[in-house]
Amino acid sequence: MEFLATGQEMSLMNKLGILTDAAKYDVACTSSGVDRKGNGKSMGNCVAAGICHSFSSDGRCISLLKILLTNECVYDCKYCMNRCSNDVPRATFTPQEICTLTMEFYRRNYIEGLFLSSGILKSPTFTMELIYRTIWLLRNKYGFNGYIHVKAIPGADAELVRRTGFLADRMSVNLELPTAEGLRALAPNKHRKNILAPMRQIQNGIHANKEELVVYRNAPKFVSGGQSTQMIIGATQENDYQILNVAESLYQKFELKRVFYSAFVKVNEDKLLPTLPGGPPLLREHRLYQADWLLRFYGFKAEELLDEKRPFFNVLLDPKEDWAVRHLEQFPVEINRAPYDTLLRVPGVGVKSAMRIVAARKSANLTFSDLKKIGVVLKRAMFFVTCNGRLMYPVKLEEDYIVRSLTGAKERIQFGSDGMTYRQMSLFDTGSFGREPSRTERIAAASGQL
Repeated sequence: MEFLATGQEMSLMNKLGILTDAAKYDVACTSSGVDRKGNGKSMGNCVAAGICHSFSSDGRCISLLKILLTNECVYDCKYCMNRCSNDVPRATFTPQEICTLTMEFYRRNYIEGLFLSSGILKSPTFTMELIYRTIWLLRNKYGFNGYIHVKAIPGADAELVRRTGFLADRMSVNLELPTAEGLRALAPNKHRKNILAPMRQIQNGIHANKEELVVYRNAPKFVSGGQSTQMIIGATQENDYQILNVAESLYQKFELKRVFYSAFVKVNEDKLLPTLPGGPPLLREHRLYQADWLLRFYGFKAEELLDEKRPFFNVLLDPKEDWAVRHLEQFPVEINRAPYDTLLRVPGVGVKSAMRIVAARKSANLTFSDLKKIGVVLKRAMFFVTCNGRLMYPVKLEEDYIVRSLTGAKERIQFGSDGMTYRQMSLFDTGSFGREPSRTERIAAASGQL
């Protein structure tokens, strides 16, 4: 039983406040892809469920109750707010309390599922047993049929992980840091081997379950939404090339659904942690997510996007644009003849728009006007494609020119009849003024007095 500093018993709402706040740094929850309809006996269903305040594949905004079972922890990871050496308010839910919260929130239409993670209370096996007991109660006693995502605790008894897998829609095991060296430096209680073991167990369990379902259609499903993991970015010295190679290896060896990248937020003072003068590396995190998308859906490999001589992403361009301007020998491509795989490599062309192009050109030759209707982002694609042998405008296929055009977010490119490019001028263009206009001058201009 947990107690407040005053010695009074901690209320359920106080626990909820502590343990929802403690869960905010865990980002490894996502759309499950699980489609399980209500059976008329249980409460809820699971139709392409997603994460807290995000959108599912069918366009719906979905939310999960995202909490920790406990923020008590026997480990002392240097980057973690909940490490055992920190003096922070501690709380632990009972399985019954989590069931009560989940059901009451669901009845009020606040949530459509549960994301449950945890610190390590006493031991990995003890913690995993509490998680299993919680999910078992939700499914069997309370009849909850909604989406459930839980963490598999590294080092826990394998049988508990297996049992939990038959109750959860998705499971995840946090990789924590990209390399074993980083883990040894900042999380000395955690070991890469212990982290990868439950990943392999879940992968093997999914394969075995698929074979069983072929024979017995009514057999219980094992982690039907697959598994995911999370890496902290910026706490250690790995470059983007190393991180992307780790992600690619995880996808290939463990068949993960998602790898999540979490920009390091400095919540503890420690000499081994970076200072982060510019704050959390959010733009770097964003570029890694974009590159991860290219690995999973666009047919790219990590070695195509980065290499040892160029180990970091260009912060000014997204990874696909950056790859394209460095491989101009492959462009422009003819939109009416290029294979699907080639279309996917064109900046401004996504998976859906590439499929639409392939379908539409069977009945007609496509024009740039058609591409816009299909959903192609022409301000990016126009440098790299032709329609019926012609470019959209007489642009130069030169790396510097294209990079300047793509990165000039505030400089709107316009094309004149002579084929030259012109920039939309601002009233307060600092290139035309000897000084920056004052606030009074700006107000006067806006009111028509200049």
